[in-house]
Amino acid sequence: MDINDVYNLLKKVFEDGIGELKTGIPVEDCIYVEAGKIEAVCFFLRDEERLQFDALMCLSGVDKDKTTLTTVYHLYSYALKHRLTIKVDVPKDNPVVQSVYQVWSTAEWHERESYDLLGIKYEGNPDLRRILLPEDWEGHPLLKDYKVQEFYNGMKVPY
Repeated sequence: MDINDVYNLLKKVFEDGIGELKTGIPVEDCIYVEAGKIEAVCFFLRDEERLQFDALMCLSGVDKDKTTLTTVYHLYSYALKHRLTIKVDVPKDNPVVQSVYQVWSTAEWHERESYDLLGIKYEGNPDLRRILLPEDWEGHPLLKDYKVQEFYNGMKVPY
């Protein structure tokens, strides 16, 4: 199944929860999904016999522009040997996405990293807390407008 077939199947099943299909751009092809539908879509992608996306290879966050953060899901099917990239855009003023931890348990750590570095909140993640930085760190350092704090616990932060 190619990406057009996957996209058409998702549109048929989820209708308005599926956004645009981007192909022919300088990066890999991807399908956009609404934040509130991502968990259901991912269960479908994993469980549908024609798709069998049984592995979440990577989940990462991106500071897309001044108003938008993006979560990127790289999926793989070991049985069918195909890949898929899914993206979810959320507004910076309310960066909330459903967790896909229940679909692929490895998402728990990936979502924590995205939360820690970009501030994207994953509803349903059982342990959404910082994973790389201390709990009392101010801000999210991969945001384009992040300002490095001068001191942390009385120590100068080298930068």
